[in-house]
Amino acid sequence: MSKKSCRLHWLLAPVLALASFLSVAETVLLDQVVAIVEDDIVLASELRDRLDRVVAGIEARGVDKPAQEDLVRETLDQLILESIQLQRAGRAGVRISDAQLNAAMGRLAAQNQMDLATFRQALESEGQSYQAMREDIRRELTLQRVQQGSVNGRIQITEQEIDNFLISEEGRYLAEEEYHIVHALLPLTETASQQETDAAQAYVNNLYEKIKSGGDFEQLVSAANQYTFSGGDLGWRKRGALPSLFSEVVPELSVGATAEPLQSASGFHLIKLIDMRGGKTMVDQTRASHILVKPSAIRNEEETRQLAEQLRDRAVAGEDFADLAREYSEDIGSAAEGGDLGWVNPGQMVGEFENMMNATELEGISAPFKSQYGWHVLTVTERRAEDMTNTVLRNMAANRLHQRKFDAELQVWLQEIRDEAFVDMK
Repeated sequence: MSKKSCRLHWLLAPVLALASFLSVAETVLLDQVVAIVEDDIVLASELRDRLDRVVAGIEARGVDKPAQEDLVRETLDQLILESIQLQRAGRAGVRISDAQLNAAMGRLAAQNQMDLATFRQALESEGQSYQAMREDIRRELTLQRVQQGSVNGRIQITEQEIDNFLISEEGRYLAEEEYHIVHALLPLTETASQQETDAAQAYVNNLYEKIKSGGDFEQLVSAANQYTFSGGDLGWRKRGALPSLFSEVVPELSVGATAEPLQSASGFHLIKLIDMRGGKTMVDQTRASHILVKPSAIRNEEETRQLAEQLRDRAVAGEDFADLAREYSEDIGSAAEGGDLGWVNPGQMVGEFENMMNATELEGISAPFKSQYGWHVLTVTERRAEDMTNTVLRNMAANRLHQRKFDAELQVWLQEIRDEAFVDMK
């Protein structure tokens, strides 16, 4: 049989036979190879385990379960595809470190509002294996890495595509500001008397004054004993998705501020703006120059530090910083430019450099400091607040277009590698 004829193809008889085998295997502990995938195999036990999880997920969602043969076929197809990708990852040297895995497990625990130790206890109390989940996450991270590495290079986003997206309805919606607000309603019935209404209004006004004076919104609302408030966190919302009563008030609030009480037919409302995003984006930028010297075979760590100290003293004494950088700096990217790094955005430099840059006065010269690259001396030449709105919007549009293309291109790539792979169904 040729390799081509052995490639993945689905015939009803083998699938039905496999489904029958798996049904019998539920009561008889057997294992066998159900597919050879290039240099790997898929075992019946793996397929049974994955089917159990797929069925549990279907039942949890409350949707109709597909026919058994369809479920077996689709699940086995997924296992084969994963095997092909994992083998490619192995050949490419893709590895997920324990530190990366621990960080992923920590994020998963945080999503469940737990620390990692509590999350582990919760899993084990439900009869789930923490180690098995770690390996599942490692597998998923490996698949993501190989997919991104293989598919990202096939995607191109042009400037014209970004322009077209930004003038589309979806692009204009993306550019709108979003508001994160919390809301507290002191409800009034339709039959409330004027005296009851006045009393409720006085109570809310008093509460508002306490908040405006620095009181905590949530604590004051929760501690209210004369009335029971409803409402809560409304999450992130575009202006058009805000309740009409709020849509004119919220955009005028500064972050952290609470609006004056609003009255509606439902009662009295208090609204606090937690945060906002979108709209105009101003970024504080710094222009800095530096001199970098590194330890070497002929200059140890202490001698390198001393050299940085000497260069700093010479600059403070009046020698031109740019000339010193051209002569001594070992940063090949900036030495020829007199150490000039151009305009630097927050988060662009390593932590030690950014901290020292922020602490250095305009036109001041820093003390020598060490980073992972060696010993630095820097000077700050300019600072400005730059309007990055257009840049941020174009980056957001490019990311949206990239994700859209990625999803489509991923399916093409998966079909290609499946067609190319040697798969022998048993």
